[in-house]
Amino acid sequence: MPKQAPAVPVAPAVLATSATKWDARLSHNPVHDNAFYGKCMIGGILSCGITHTGITPLDVVKCNMQVNPTKYKSLLSGMKTIASEEGIGALYKGWAPTAFGYSMQGMCKFGFYDVFKDMYSTMAGEENAYKYRGAIYLAGSASAEFFADILLCPMEMIKVKVQTSPAGTFPVKLSPALAAMKANPETRFPFGSLVPLWSRQIPYTMAKFFFFEKVVEAFYTYVFTEPKSSYPKSTQLGITFASGYLA
Repeated sequence: MPKQAPAVPVAPAVLATSATKWDARLSHNPVHDNAFYGKCMIGGILSCGITHTGITPLDVVKCNMQVNPTKYKSLLSGMKTIASEEGIGALYKGWAPTAFGYSMQGMCKFGFYDVFKDMYSTMAGEENAYKYRGAIYLAGSASAEFFADILLCPMEMIKVKVQTSPAGTFPVKLSPALAAMKANPETRFPFGSLVPLWSRQIPYTMAKFFFFEKVVEAFYTYVFTEPKSSYPKSTQLGITFASGYLA
């Protein structure tokens, strides 16, 4: 989930006014400058790349259960079957494209979300940005995931092929697997799975960010009622974690 709680929306009446055009980036504390977006991208790389790579064994079994449900009937039995037939290391097949692909996806998902959210808020104007903030959360997250999946798709295709191919029929290491995918036009590499990926990921990401933002708002409205900046960073981080978990 997102690594830093967004500034809780403030009604336009209490926002600082200026003779210049309102800029959503400047309405936050801290200001959403390039350094802030960079931190969001780094957080996305770490949160998505590490977590997805860490659960590679579960992903290997899940993909094989989807491809061959008669052979791999459950998570535990699937792990035992793969380990007995191919060795324990086979449970980590595809870890490299997983780490690279989901790191790039996380970078775009979390970094671009704030970029698009601020851009759409600025386009809407101060009053409408607050009034229609829910729609902006949805539009920002959908836009971010759209581009994130473009970076993820090639590595996701390699990962699935590596994880579901019978032992000895397809390269396991990233470089040879990449070459094999490129050499076979039937794979439609690198974007053959992009539309199904969008269909799966965009609705999920829209719901995830929307409910995260709403839970954060609820915490700062009904539980932690002082200005957000008055709470220590540890409290803000705890609220972020709790909001991500609940969302």
